[in-house]
Amino acid sequence: MPGLLTYGLVCFGSVFSIVDPFAAVPIFLALIGDRSREEQRSAAKRAAITCFFVLSLFGAAGTLILHFFSITLPAFKIAGGIILFVVGFEMLRARHSSTRGSKEEQDEAHAKEDVAVIPVGLPLLAGPGAIATVMVLFGKADDYAHRGVVLAAVLIVCIIAAVVLSSATYVARVLGKTGINLIGRIMGLILTATAVQFILDGAKEAFPKLFG
Repeated sequence: MPGLLTYGLVCFGSVFSIVDPFAAVPIFLALIGDRSREEQRSAAKRAAITCFFVLSLFGAAGTLILHFFSITLPAFKIAGGIILFVVGFEMLRARHSSTRGSKEEQDEAHAKEDVAVIPVGLPLLAGPGAIATVMVLFGKADDYAHRGVVLAAVLIVCIIAAVVLSSATYVARVLGKTGINLIGRIMGLILTATAVQFILDGAKEAFPKLFG
């Protein structure tokens, strides 16, 4: 049980840091901030469901995907770690990473009637970094219990994301730009540390003699 709890905390911290629903608040409001509270709540729920579905799918099918492309888990850990490090570094600088959606995608979204699935759910919440994180965590899971812990962490993060985005107007008013940037920097610090750990784990598995 202590092992599962520890792994669960690691999973939650890693997934929450990369999904970072607070960083999505300004973009969410820019896209549908002029709509009614009910429409905003509905969009937030759909975005969170999309995030959960995408992350769960890639997490569960991660091994098959890696086998299909003949990619080893150590190689994916290193690649995923590099992606996370770039995203985390941008978050430390209070900048929006392009891996979570480009300016062109956001501009195109303004013309769409429903932006909950794309670009809010994907890639704003469930971006490449989040997908890579969940796939690595699933790859590290030793059994079904640990995989269940990963899914539970993803579910909790998505529920938090739904709550945060549903209250986006209030969150933005209370935290302000400075508060959101501060949270983003803290998440970025956690994320860069997680990224370095992924890279180290991948390197140890790829070159066991060097680290033996």
